[in-house]
Amino acid sequence: MLHHKSESLEAFKVFKVEVEKQCGKQMKIVRTDRGDKYYDRYTEDGQAHGPFAKFLQENGIVAQYTMPGSPDQNGVAERRN
Repeated sequence: MLHHKSESLEAFKVFKVEVEKQCGKQMKIVRTDRGDKYYDRYTEDGQAHGPFAKFLQENGIVAQYTMPGSPDQNGVAERRN
C-alpha cells in the first residue's frame, strides 16, 4: 500500500520486475490517466514529464493516456472499482 503519491514509481518498478519474470515477456504498454503521479507540473508548453513518464520512456514502454475522470477508459481494473 502506498502512503504517498511519490512512492508510485518505486512500487511500479517492483511490479514491472515481478510481472516480467512471471510472464517471461517485457512490458510494452502502460495505460494511465494524466494524473500528477506521471507528470510534474505545468509549463508554458503544457505538462512536463515527471520521473514516472521518463522511466517509461527510458525503458521503451509506451504510455497510453486516458481522460482523467473517465474510469470506463481504464479497463477492467477501474470498472471493478
